Order: sequence, then C-alpha cells, then structure tokens
Amino acid sequence: MEPAIKQLDERTDQATRQMLQKVVERKAKYDLLKEWHLVIMWLVVFLTFAYVIFVYYQFYLPYSYSFASVFSVYINQPFNLYSMVTLIGLYGYMVVLQKKRDKAEKEYHALRCEIIDKSKDLWKKEDEWKNRHHVFNMMKKNYDINLFHENK
Repeated sequence: MEPAIKQLDERTDQATRQMLQKVVERKAKYDLLKEWHLVIMWLVVFLTFAYVIFVYYQFYLPYSYSFASVFSVYINQPFNLYSMVTLIGLYGYMVVLQKKRDKAEKEYHALRCEIIDKSKDLWKKEDEWKNRHHVFNMMKKNYDINLFHENK
C-alpha cells in the first residue's frame, strides 16, 4: 500500500484505503500505457518518414524513368520486406497499446467515479464527512487523482 494512504488517520477505514490504493494502481497502469503508446506512436512516425525518404533517394530518383524498374529494384532487395514488416508490426502494436490504454482509462475513471458516488457511505460519521477533503487533497496532490468532481 502507498505510504501516503497508509498514513491516513482513523477517519478513513481500511476498506476506503483499499479503494484508494486500487485507484492509484489503475492510474499508474493507465499512465504507463499512455506513455508507451506515445513512444511507439512517435517511433512509427519517425521510422515511416525515414523509410519513405530512404525509398525516395535509393529507388525513385535513380530509376524514375520507369515504374517497372523502380518496382523490380525495390522488390529485389530483402531489406525492404523486413522494413515493411517491422513498420506494419509496430503500427499494429501501437493500435493494441491504444486499445489497452483506452480500457485502462475506462477502468480508472469508473473506479474514481465509484469512490465519488460512494463518498457518503465511505465517510459516514459527521466528523469523517467534514474532514474527507483532507483525503481528497492528498490524492490530488500526491497522485493527481481528482476525487472532488466526476468530470475528467
């Protein structure tokens, strides 16, 4: 369990702490997938751009007099097949990461909204209810998780 969540006072029970820990874990998973998706996306963009420039200078400019000669020289080099397979594979991986990222975001947002909806049940006593903003502020400050409003 996260140290900041462990150090919460007696106004927050163990079940609430577990819910807060789970929302922190899901946020960390979402942030990791978001970061990896961004890295792979820029890698695909950069490698595709570099490959198009390579093909232009290696095949199109020297053999531009005939499409058939450009195509035959392009096909005869195995590097081009490996390059295309790599680019297509990276693009596919990027799409898979995007789907995982979207799923992780939905799970994170659903749990965050559940905590917000159940806050009256989680902090039942009057003094707990009045001091719940300390927990919300801690979650916002330490983990960038907004429990004040359901909107993202």
